[in-house]
Amino acid sequence: MEPEPPPPPETPVPPPPPPETTAVPPVESPAEGVPAEGAPVVGKPKKEPKKPRKRPSYEMKLFEKYDLNEVEVHDAGLAKYMNLLPIVIPHTGGRWANKPFGKAKANLVERLINNMMRTENYTGKKAKSYRVVRTAFEIIAQRTNRHPVQVLVDAIEKAAPREEITRLRFGGISVPRAVDVAPSRRLDIALRNICTGVVRATFKNKKPVEECLADEILMAAKGDMQSSAIAKKEELERIAASAR
Repeated sequence: MEPEPPPPPETPVPPPPPPETTAVPPVESPAEGVPAEGAPVVGKPKKEPKKPRKRPSYEMKLFEKYDLNEVEVHDAGLAKYMNLLPIVIPHTGGRWANKPFGKAKANLVERLINNMMRTENYTGKKAKSYRVVRTAFEIIAQRTNRHPVQVLVDAIEKAAPREEITRLRFGGISVPRAVDVAPSRRLDIALRNICTGVVRATFKNKKPVEECLADEILMAAKGDMQSSAIAKKEELERIAASAR
């Protein structure tokens, strides 16, 4: 009896073909900052308003004694350049230095203190000059029973020159001509003449510089010719009147 032949090997069944997929075009993402269609528009965040500066609860008085709101300037030309805003300690640390018309923003009393820093005894010594001006104001208030800053303003108004001379060249000849003085320069000249007169008065004199400054401001406020600033102003205007 013949043996049965082995069964034929089973053929593997092929896997079914994958379903056909249609290619989907890539969706472009919206550019940064451009909202997509249908998306809600988000605006820029609003900046919070600046909070107003808190006003000090105490009264701003010069040297903690004198209220600058009581001072009046009668000369309309100088009023724009006289800074009389309330301040306690007139020291800004050169905040307005090297800026055009920056000195007009500095307090008037601080400008007087800065002008007093002259000669080797006071150059760069602002604390020393500060004490001199403060003591001089006390002397003025004691003698006159008036606001010392008001007396200073009156002195500057009377010591500020209105005319000065300049030299013009005609051919080879320089001729002096009278010109009007700008208000800012009027204030500069008045402060400078007051302080230089005070420094000059202290030489060969036993009187302290505080009393010299008080005397100079009081005499200038009265228009007295014994004041160095008034004398210089009258001389300058006399020369300008002859050069018209």
